[in-house]
Amino acid sequence: MIEVVFFAALRERVGEDSLRVTPPETVTTVAALCDWLAERYPAVGRALDATPRRMVAINEQLAEPHSAVADGDTVALFPPVTGG
Repeated sequence: MIEVVFFAALRERVGEDSLRVTPPETVTTVAALCDWLAERYPAVGRALDATPRRMVAINEQLAEPHSAVADGDTVALFPPVTGG
């Protein structure tokens, strides 16, 4: 099982704070996970389409779309942020 956590505008667009999912074994990267989520959960697909630039963290470590995901991971998706 992978926990996918949504922040900021993504959370608002999805309408959920998080999802616990069990993707097929072929889903091995963040990009593949996002594609699978978009197909399976229409609200997630719309949210991802509306936020094409986003950041990701796996188990609280910044990651990239090609980063590996595995059972037990927590994947956080959030829009880019700026500080001041």
